[in-house]
Amino acid sequence: MKNAESVKKVSIQITNQFNVKQSISLFEFLQLKLPTMSRNNIKHLLTNKQVLLDGAAVSQFNFMLSKGDIVQISKYPVRNTKSSNKKELPEILYEDDEMIAINKPAGLLSISNEKEIKETAFRIIQDYVCLKNPKNRIYVVHRIDKETSGVLVFIKNEKLRNVLQLHWNDYVKTRKYIAIVEGKMPQDIGEIVSWLQKSETNLMYSSKLKKGQKSITQYKVLQENRNYSMLEVNIATGRKNQIRVHMKEAGHTIVGDSKYGPASDPLHRLGLHAQILTFEHPFNHRQYTFKAKIPACFHQLFQK
Repeated sequence: MKNAESVKKVSIQITNQFNVKQSISLFEFLQLKLPTMSRNNIKHLLTNKQVLLDGAAVSQFNFMLSKGDIVQISKYPVRNTKSSNKKELPEILYEDDEMIAINKPAGLLSISNEKEIKETAFRIIQDYVCLKNPKNRIYVVHRIDKETSGVLVFIKNEKLRNVLQLHWNDYVKTRKYIAIVEGKMPQDIGEIVSWLQKSETNLMYSSKLKKGQKSITQYKVLQENRNYSMLEVNIATGRKNQIRVHMKEAGHTIVGDSKYGPASDPLHRLGLHAQILTFEHPFNHRQYTFKAKIPACFHQLFQK
């Protein structure tokens, strides 16, 4: 029989949420945002693990916040999972003093969102860099969908983060994906151009009218069989759900895509993988290229 503690579900109730607009220590920030609370009570919130950054409890008083961070106060203590465990650490593709690139597995959020506060790639890598030095931290400059696997880069330098976050599309040179879609494409090489907009239900949709964000998706067929095609996809524009929407528009939905489906699910996951990312460093102008190996299950689908 399982003990009660092992099956107990912890409810996270957020009582306050604050946007950070400048670099400041966590304790100083809480003093500004909670002026009626005593220093001792603020210390209690921190030590009691009721202060969250990206859904993870932070107890370090002098933890440095940066512009764009979101700090939350939980009604109850939040115990972090041991996300720094080696078995749970994603494959690290590259790491230096300024950045770290990982191969994010499918099913893992890049960062937390309004609906889900749980383990994320951001939290796992933040824990990892903090093991080396508690003052270390990482910053978000881009993200990939939860259901998508592949290259995800975090920055360790706030100055570099600020430039890349504002001008990411200008510095990115290559965004190459591997997609498994339903059926055979009418052409081995093609391009889809449209304007993407968000619907009232928060789904992206495509339009030939020049309203919304112009989106360009180029594809090349790598393999195919009677039911599926493996595509190499390059996107000149990094719009939300761009490849998924464009494949649906082409009549060849990405397998496992229940959001823009209905679609078959032979892989038991979304058939989309961020394979290659190349960007130019804005200060030293060196080009960095990161490549994540195509998942084995993608190839296996064409070996049957």
